[in-house]
Amino acid sequence: MRCLAPAPLLLAGLLATGCGGGAEPPLPALRIDTQRVAVAGLSSGAYMATQVHVALNTHIHGAALFAGGPYGCAKGALETALGPCMLAEPAGPDLDALAREAEARARDGRIDPVAAFAGDRVFLFHGRLDRTVNPALSRASAALYRRLGGDSITLTLIDDQPVGHALPTQDTGSPCEASESPWLARCGIDGAGLAMQALFGEAERPPAAAGGRLSRFDQRPLLPSGAKGLADTGYLYVPTACEAGGCGLVVVFHGCQQDAGSVGEAFVREAGFNRWADALGLVVVYPQARSSYVPLNPNACWDWWGYGGSDYDTRAGGQVAFVAALIDRLAAAD
Repeated sequence: MRCLAPAPLLLAGLLATGCGGGAEPPLPALRIDTQRVAVAGLSSGAYMATQVHVALNTHIHGAALFAGGPYGCAKGALETALGPCMLAEPAGPDLDALAREAEARARDGRIDPVAAFAGDRVFLFHGRLDRTVNPALSRASAALYRRLGGDSITLTLIDDQPVGHALPTQDTGSPCEASESPWLARCGIDGAGLAMQALFGEAERPPAAAGGRLSRFDQRPLLPSGAKGLADTGYLYVPTACEAGGCGLVVVFHGCQQDAGSVGEAFVREAGFNRWADALGLVVVYPQARSSYVPLNPNACWDWWGYGGSDYDTRAGGQVAFVAALIDRLAAAD
């Protein structure tokens, strides 16, 4: 069954939070290798991936960030998110202040110690034709990672390609310079492949088509009390070789208006991560946010400005805690 996109977008918040029908099965326990766990995301999903990586960095060992910005940028304010953290106007983020705040949070235990960044890999990609999120934001994110982790982080930044606001693919999606749904752009650039190999090491050429199993799961049993903005249903891709356990994991966050309620299964099937998961021995999970008007989030963005509460980008934040529970479940053995 395919989740159909609501039309027009403003009706999205009035529809059911799930994809319809009965409850999906729970997320299975797969005994994932907890030393091979990373996150990835596009746009608001990149901001979410950064938040999860920074807040849970003793458990997350890499991040692939497409068209995002630095941790803590919005400071809990939508106007800051829309200005300095998207357009880099009237001025970009204050990296000194963001670094000091992250270090203070680490000392207070609101996020994991910054020393845990040692050995992590960070991959950043930003198209130079992006008019939605200024490419300067990815450069700022790279600079903040370097301040927090020093030379112990292996950092890759690509920001010179003629790509719009989208995740680049080899041959799927809109024209490369476009910034339109489903925010996949056929550029002759395998963005997922670049990211996955930067995080997990080079691999042989992946299969032409993913050969594993893509299924839906019920997110609700994993939601902490008070968590906001999360859909009922998420997606899980398990390569055949990973069904017996022991594989790594990448958690992939969609961008705004890129959730299953908006684009169906285009992102979870066609972004390219699944083929590379087959090649690299990885499980892929695609958690889903949802659109709503209370809290105000009509475009199904991940919470990177505080609609879920002031602790949204710390370990106590509802969406971050949900991801922690998701990883714990996949790491378990039944």
